[in-house]
Amino acid sequence: MSSPSSSSSSTRGVRAHVVACILSAMALMLCAGCKPPGKPTTADIELKPEEVRDFAALYRQNCVGCHGQDGKGNSALALANPVYLAIASDEVIRRATASGVRDSLMPAFAKSSGGMLTDDQIEILVHEMRARWKAKEALGAPPYAANEPGDPARGAAAYAAFCAGCHGPEGKGTKKGSSIIDDSFLALVTDQSLRTTVIAGRPDLGHPDWRNYVPDRPMTPQEVTDVVAWLDAHRKANAGQPYPGNEQAQKN
Repeated sequence: MSSPSSSSSSTRGVRAHVVACILSAMALMLCAGCKPPGKPTTADIELKPEEVRDFAALYRQNCVGCHGQDGKGNSALALANPVYLAIASDEVIRRATASGVRDSLMPAFAKSSGGMLTDDQIEILVHEMRARWKAKEALGAPPYAANEPGDPARGAAAYAAFCAGCHGPEGKGTKKGSSIIDDSFLALVTDQSLRTTVIAGRPDLGHPDWRNYVPDRPMTPQEVTDVVAWLDAHRKANAGQPYPGNEQAQKN
């Protein structure tokens, strides 16, 4: 029989061997690249705003609120609309992103215009929008910008033919479409925005493009220009300010 002292010594030897194995395993793990607890890696360090170059992050932080997830539209037009991408050049999108759109809700995002984005970040947005949300060929589409002034009288006839079915004979809206002569609405959109919507539509809202208002009868560039002129004729000079008809109400 072994003595108690020899048994105790054997136990201590086994324990020492186990501890040595554990320490060796930990050393191997550290050598294999496991970071010590609490030590940050490059991925853990938050980028400065001007250092963000990921399109998804830039779009989420600056665009998604108005233009919707994946560019599918929200309170503003869908940037992923293939017709919009077909008629709007990179320079048009770049200028709107950098400098904003006057007399609309589109703010300027370039640092040079008071925003938070660098020129490189704006270029990433423009390039990736085009790359991810490819434009489809839109043969016969009216140009993005009007080439000549519109005529409101001709626009009334064009409106009756192409738009009244949804927005009503006077533009005041129906169950199919909202009022498009509302003072507040017209105060928040530019003529170019109206033109873009007439041409490219709002697929997110069920609004057709220039080809699909009347079966087999697309709108001509001049008809688009004239409809916008008709809408523009309904603008109030000082939207939101007292008008002659409600001056007394404003005093009460």
